[in-house]
Amino acid sequence: MEPKISVVVPIYNERENIEPLYRELKEVLERLKEGYEIIFVNDGSQDGSEEILDKIALSDPKVTVIHLRRNFGQTAAMSAGFYHAKGSVVITMDGDLQNDPRDIPKLLEKIEEGYDIVSGWRKDRKDPYWTRVFPSKIANALISYVTGVKLHDYGCSLKAYKREVIKELHLYGEQHRFIPALASELGCKIAEIPVNHRPRTAGKSKYGISRTFKVLLDLMVIKFLLVYKAKPMRVFGGIGSILFLLGFFPFSYLVLYKIFTGASIGHRPLLIISAVFMLAGLQLVCIGILGELMVRVYFETQDKHPYHIKRIVKKE
Repeated sequence: MEPKISVVVPIYNERENIEPLYRELKEVLERLKEGYEIIFVNDGSQDGSEEILDKIALSDPKVTVIHLRRNFGQTAAMSAGFYHAKGSVVITMDGDLQNDPRDIPKLLEKIEEGYDIVSGWRKDRKDPYWTRVFPSKIANALISYVTGVKLHDYGCSLKAYKREVIKELHLYGEQHRFIPALASELGCKIAEIPVNHRPRTAGKSKYGISRTFKVLLDLMVIKFLLVYKAKPMRVFGGIGSILFLLGFFPFSYLVLYKIFTGASIGHRPLLIISAVFMLAGLQLVCIGILGELMVRVYFETQDKHPYHIKRIVKKE
């Protein structure tokens, strides 16, 4: 019989947290009296997490461990878990014990109300304010504004999804946090509820300020996919028109200058700078967006995935 609930947990160098998290998850899920499975995705850990995960999987038939060949990133790890999940509801959470498994029943209750996605909101977040919380608030406000999907906490990994929703999505880069925005294009019903957030007591955070810049770049792609995927000429045409005008006016000035004065304009820096600026800007933007589209064509038409599995461990 297929489980009703699948819990997907990406793991990257969380040796000290794996067993406590497993025990907490087991306790909460057993009380639900529903069929469930726990899928740990080992994203290339190098700290001994692999051995601990294997021990758990070989002792509990409800646990599956997917070992990736190297560290592909959280989005790829989640994609691997989504692909192998069998439950009608898929729950994701971090492996660092900061998400509280006791919030899972609240997420499921909201799903039962008819929502397709329920996102956790770390209302009282236990992270350093200036390096983690403050940048996150700015990013959440920006993402909400750009995508039109108003959530307080896009970065919270504790979320519940109906299986049919995530099976429709293809994720790359750092785009797991944008799942609610991507799902909104499908007409999905999205809710957000406050969840408990706990301070990290073991292991080291894998998040840094550099991730903020990666999120901003992915946000540009998400905006394009949400608004212009079926009408790219509105992007290319708009940028092309602006760049053309930026080059046209200096060029017109130089042509008129040539006509009325007879002076040579071929050596003028303004002519060269305008041409280089126009061409370089247009090429960089177009290559970036076309590259994103080509990645999707490559993966989706060939049924490829942004990760490679080394082995899967499960007790039969």
